[in-house]
Amino acid sequence: MTGTRLNSGGRIDRSRPLRFTWDGRSYQGYAGDTLASALMAGGEVILGRSFKYHRPRGIMSAGVEESGAIVTLDTGDRVEPNAKATMVELFDGLTANGQNAWPNVRNDVGSALGLFGRFFSAGFYYKTFMGLPPFEWGRGTGIWMQYEKLIRKAAGMGEAARVADPDTYDHVHAFCDILVVGSGPAGRSAALQAAKLGKDVILVEQDFELGGDLLNQRDPMSEAQRQEQVAALEVAGVRIMTRTTAFGLYDYGTAGLLQRVTDHLAVKPDHSPRQRFWTVRAGATILATGALERTLAFENNDRPGVMTSAAARSYLNRFGVLPGQNIVLSTNNDSAYVTAAELAQAGAKVTLVDLRAEISPNLSAQMKSAGVEVKTGLAPLKALGKKSVTGVQLARPQDDSWTAAETLPCDLLLVSAGWSPVVNLLSHRGAKPVWDHTLACFLPAPCSENVTMAGAAAGHWNTTDCAASGVAAAHLATGQKADEIALAGWETPIKPVYEVRLADKTTKSFVDLQHDVTSSDIRLAHQEGFVSVEHLKRYTTLGMATDQGKVGNIIGLALMAEALGKDIPAVGTTRFRPPYTPVAIGALAGRNTGSHFKVLRRTPLHDWNLRHGATMTDAGLWHRPWYFARKGESFNETYVREATTVRDTLGICDVSSLGKIAVQGPDASEFLNRIYSNAFAKLAVGKARYGIMLRDDGMVMDDGTTWRLSENDFLLTTTTTGAGKVMVWLEELLQLRWPELKVHVSSVSDQWAGVSVAGPKTRAAIAACVEDPEVISAENLPFMGVRETRLKGGIKCLIARISFSGELAYEVYVHANNGEAMMDLLWATSEPLGGCLYGLEALGTLRIEKGHVTGAELDGRVTIDDAGLGKMASPKKSFIGSALRKRPALERSDRPQLVGIFPKDRSESFNGGALLCNPGEISGFGEGWITAVTHSPALGHWIGIGFISGGHDAWQGKLVTATDPVRKGDVTVEIVSPHMFDPKGERMHG
Repeated sequence: MTGTRLNSGGRIDRSRPLRFTWDGRSYQGYAGDTLASALMAGGEVILGRSFKYHRPRGIMSAGVEESGAIVTLDTGDRVEPNAKATMVELFDGLTANGQNAWPNVRNDVGSALGLFGRFFSAGFYYKTFMGLPPFEWGRGTGIWMQYEKLIRKAAGMGEAARVADPDTYDHVHAFCDILVVGSGPAGRSAALQAAKLGKDVILVEQDFELGGDLLNQRDPMSEAQRQEQVAALEVAGVRIMTRTTAFGLYDYGTAGLLQRVTDHLAVKPDHSPRQRFWTVRAGATILATGALERTLAFENNDRPGVMTSAAARSYLNRFGVLPGQNIVLSTNNDSAYVTAAELAQAGAKVTLVDLRAEISPNLSAQMKSAGVEVKTGLAPLKALGKKSVTGVQLARPQDDSWTAAETLPCDLLLVSAGWSPVVNLLSHRGAKPVWDHTLACFLPAPCSENVTMAGAAAGHWNTTDCAASGVAAAHLATGQKADEIALAGWETPIKPVYEVRLADKTTKSFVDLQHDVTSSDIRLAHQEGFVSVEHLKRYTTLGMATDQGKVGNIIGLALMAEALGKDIPAVGTTRFRPPYTPVAIGALAGRNTGSHFKVLRRTPLHDWNLRHGATMTDAGLWHRPWYFARKGESFNETYVREATTVRDTLGICDVSSLGKIAVQGPDASEFLNRIYSNAFAKLAVGKARYGIMLRDDGMVMDDGTTWRLSENDFLLTTTTTGAGKVMVWLEELLQLRWPELKVHVSSVSDQWAGVSVAGPKTRAAIAACVEDPEVISAENLPFMGVRETRLKGGIKCLIARISFSGELAYEVYVHANNGEAMMDLLWATSEPLGGCLYGLEALGTLRIEKGHVTGAELDGRVTIDDAGLGKMASPKKSFIGSALRKRPALERSDRPQLVGIFPKDRSESFNGGALLCNPGEISGFGEGWITAVTHSPALGHWIGIGFISGGHDAWQGKLVTATDPVRKGDVTVEIVSPHMFDPKGERMHG
């Protein structure tokens, strides 16, 4: 194949030359080129190497179906492997390289693998592992690991970058009445008609110009009509999105689009994303996605210089490149004749080989006028040449087989074996395509959703019918009646052909050129029982990865049908899956990378904590203080000091992230009484109560305290991570289950800044901060009491006497804007008393010592009885979960119950997540598990909390093994009461 740039013609801008680099060599193209067209004009033939056999590959198409020219784009720290050169828009300074080859794609050492091709047939991965020798290298499955390293090194094609992606990506949401995919005659007509009907229309096109196949034609009248229609679309208000691929259709009219924003620019703007990921929700979708030209299977059909007929027309008329000088064009349909004529008119010697025995007089006259020699009743049997095509041996059909015929010299072999409508997106919605025997292709099936196919995607082959089908699709999408356009065949009926081979010869005929799947692999799959199309796909890799069946799917199905003695409809087709074309992982992530990987919430005291030495950690979506280290302190030393200080004097902990929900209304108390397992109907004003909330199935959902601020006003608190779940649950109950209740719920988590002040000297510290110290006396504010008062400076606050640490403790809440002022007051009075700031680690130590549960224990598998809080469940009322919590399986005495855990040797430690097992019976899931551990400064050794079958009573006086083979090994432990410190609660009631 010898590509030659023509002096005129095409849509490229010859006044704007562009320099680019391919495999270290400098080339020139023009604005409007793709990388593939520029390389073809530069005389490059081999642009890639195949997946398994490292066979030379060249340009095979001009679009997304490309299987040969798969390259790596490399511009500094921007590396993109597996890019299709046919889809890469050329820009000045572009750098591209061949891949899957060493030292380069022109001379690849890996091509020696082709000599062992018979060992790499379909399923060789599976057979390698199944046939491994019985001995082992080292421990376990060592030999498998050795084979895996070799296979993984050989697998794959391009190599991903090793540095961070420097680009940014956006996620955008949009809505429209009608989404039109494709800008050929059908798409443009559909979008314009829908806009005239008053609809909001988005038209997306994956190319950088609107026009579809019209861009590949040289008819001036067609170009004038295209330009006129594009202008009309803009006037009609249609939102046009070029360089945008619709890669998937999803539920309820949702489409995924990928827009290439700066990929085509030499200089990337500082604040522009590289790509945008669009989520578009449309009332109706029209798919004018066109059709892809099929090739066929014959020996060496993957050689550089074998290309589809439509691709050659595109390079000639759009890019101004004559792809060959001596061309043989093989076809079985009428569409290739215009290509043959245009190539001949451009100066090439063209021989058209038609499988059909007869063609129409009209076509014959056209070819004679264009100087094209026509040979009928023939098809390619073998492409000649080692690294590129030098000729083609033809074959003639004879009964049910083929017989070898003449050989023709050529430097370019074009193939047109029929057309496959692009039904991939419709397949995403579960609509199975239907085989049409006349057109020899799969046509779209009726879809239960508002998705309509138009143009070549619906089986219309001429421009007039395509445009008419677009108008009809717009009427259907808007709920109007539309005229049905009959499908028109070719002037001479198509004669299907999928493979050409001699009956007694096995050849390298490729079906899926991207994955080196041969026709022999299809037959082997049948021989070994993989006859389902889905099994065929997975066993051979046919139609996987970026190809998704665009090129070889029909051929593979036809060969399987032949092996089964069935026709293609009986075999069926695989379901195409999104994405239709590859989507960069960066685009999927969008801006959700680094510190933006997930939503990050900061408490009102975040900056104050940082200024006072906090090391932060994630708690759900929140950033909370983990510990406050002093100079030279280690992590362990810090949290032990903090916990000790709280027990000895006092400590202050930021608890602003606790979920806070305002529950208000005449029926608020009744509502709370129904959702909590314990009684809330008679909770007095100015009192708080700890409550357990169950799911319908009787399992614990969340816990927290609820404060009654007035007759009809409650403040409900939840765990930090459970706030969103509980809020959604409460709203669902009020809207769907109990709409008659007069209750309003509102999340006020961000409204309040809150701290817990705990320790023996707490009352003195807070008294010095409030305007009226008597408010917090033991008489005025007893345990679980709530008061509204003012801090010094007139700051309104709520103070509740609540303890999670087991010490005398208060929770103080102020408006978020006053959070730092509150902390300044409290810290100024607490620090002189020997107090400290403490974080989540010390808080965990304090709560484990007391046996208080958190989300680590309430993990969705635990009942209120398992957590040792069964006595809280009221037997006098019905509440959510009250019935199902009494299921026999949930009341078994051997259910895992909450316990405390001590190491038998108090000098030893153990890990959270370890399993609790009977000594000598370390297997399976054991008898229980450890949820949390800490070093207890109060007890002087490591302790833990967890669950074990039967609870403390069943294991009292017995030894248990905490097994943790991955990290720690086995440690002998004792099971104790979960209330390991101050079990009577004397300190928090002081």
